Amino acid sequence: MRKIVAAAFVSLDGIMQAPGGPPEDPTGGFTHGGWTVKYWNESMEQFMGDMFAKPFDLLLGRKTYEIFAAHWPFAKGDPISDLFSAATKYVATSSTEAFTWENTVALRGNVAAEIARLKQQDGPILLTQGSSGLLQALLAHDLIDEFRLLTFPLVLGRGKRFFGQGTMAGALKLTANSVSTSGVIMSVYERAGAIEVGSFELPQPSEAEIARRARMQREG
Repeated sequence: MRKIVAAAFVSLDGIMQAPGGPPEDPTGGFTHGGWTVKYWNESMEQFMGDMFAKPFDLLLGRKTYEIFAAHWPFAKGDPISDLFSAATKYVATSSTEAFTWENTVALRGNVAAEIARLKQQDGPILLTQGSSGLLQALLAHDLIDEFRLLTFPLVLGRGKRFFGQGTMAGALKLTANSVSTSGVIMSVYERAGAIEVGSFELPQPSEAEIARRARMQREG
């Protein structure tokens, strides 16, 4: 069985849109494209290098695929270019347009079902990069096994979010964590089952608390 690893750059308020440059994705009037660039350093390169050190296939949304296909095949001399070109690239798309990048496979129709089928096969990990729309389908169907997030010390306010409204609730376990000298938190999380809840309430609630609860019920 294959594991799905979701990797992304996110702001402190969870935005993941256009981290690499202004032209990358201005959808919705987003004006902060390129917000990761000034923070980049060697420790972040090491974190990303470790992620690409093991065999992987790429799992991408159509827009991220197009960004990658317009860049990585032409970035000669960059080791990431060779890795991405050699990897099988599974692309969630409704388009019938032909792919130009080698080793690309279209996922059409019920994408969540197609990806669940891929997970049951033998093979390397399925690694997402960007692909905010695809991530929402994966999160809604609880298909992600591991999260590799680089959280940047800034707030973007608006834009495409990593965790959308359809995200399925669940607990996570932090398995690795470090901070770059530029303040970027690099974290790895694994699934840890259902959320366990508790309470700090008093053994005997006060009259004020009883009244507050009643008011909350009335207000819905």
